[in-house]
Amino acid sequence: MTYCVGILVREGLVMIADTRTNAGLDNIATFRKLHVFERPGERCIGLCTAGNLSVSQSVISHVVEGIENPATGEVETIMSAPTLFRAAQLVGRAIREVHRVDGDSLEAQASGFEVSMLLGGQVKGDRMRLFMLYSAGNFIEATADTPYLQIGEHKYGKPILDRSVTEKTELNDALKLGLISMDSTIRSNLSVGLPIDLMVIRRDACAADITYRIDAGEPYFHDLRERWSSALRAAHLGIPPPPYGVL
Repeated sequence: MTYCVGILVREGLVMIADTRTNAGLDNIATFRKLHVFERPGERCIGLCTAGNLSVSQSVISHVVEGIENPATGEVETIMSAPTLFRAAQLVGRAIREVHRVDGDSLEAQASGFEVSMLLGGQVKGDRMRLFMLYSAGNFIEATADTPYLQIGEHKYGKPILDRSVTEKTELNDALKLGLISMDSTIRSNLSVGLPIDLMVIRRDACAADITYRIDAGEPYFHDLRERWSSALRAAHLGIPPPPYGVL
């Protein structure tokens, strides 16, 4: 299991992913799930992955090495796709190709073909966009009404984003809220854990302002966790008791 979130606001894009993989209680490891593809000034694309690790790694290899576009006959890579929409189509084709090759064997081994991805960023001349791709290779896009998308173990961090994030949220606040969402997930699910990778892109920069890994004990994240816990306790104590009698 994993947790990844992308938040698209007017000022730019935040993408955050944990790194824990779990193939059993005694087989826990760290793998990067936020992959950044960048040519500063021309394009900056983030790709977060959740699900079967072997499937997601195969998909990443396909989009890096290239897949033929059936409409044009040209081999496209994530670094050559002319728009984010075309990049999302490319990732979708890669997912379907991996399923064509490995799907039957995975199902025969009862492993299942499970993968989901977040694709976000901007190509010069195109607008900034954020997509979520499913295991069938189809996808949806973040909108002004729904400016964030999640994959993996999303239910613990979703209420925070539902209450706080809008299209008008400032970029720094989007990052902060994304980290609070991640912390809430880590606290409630042992299959999600540090280190955390994050990326921040300002709109029309076509380059990452921040690419950073938060390790255990990192001062700001530790302080954020403590402050958020204290704020929740204070909010609870500040709300009047229910007027239904004393239990």
